[in-house]
Amino acid sequence: MIGWIEGIQRAIEYIEDNITEELSIQEIAEKAYFSSFHFQRVFHTLCGFTVGEYIRNRRLSIAAQELSKADVKVIDVAIKYGYNSPDSFTRAFTKFHGIPPSMAK
Repeated sequence: MIGWIEGIQRAIEYIEDNITEELSIQEIAEKAYFSSFHFQRVFHTLCGFTVGEYIRNRRLSIAAQELSKADVKVIDVAIKYGYNSPDSFTRAFTKFHGIPPSMAK
């Protein structure tokens, strides 16, 4: 049987490889060979935050990198990382980074 740490690493690799896609906890847990319930508990215990928080934080981090390096529109980055409106992206981005996306450009 695959160990906890190896399973979580497989799950993180899957998340990173599919960060712009719609991700389900069930699919991620399957990559780690855990049930969804057990995976979420183990992930939180080992990582210190929930799977959802990890995904959201990674998306916002990558979005900031893209905004600072490329001539892209905020709305395009928001949609790419799963936000349905520029307002929700701006709120999440500002809460996470302390500045609005327009300043990250």
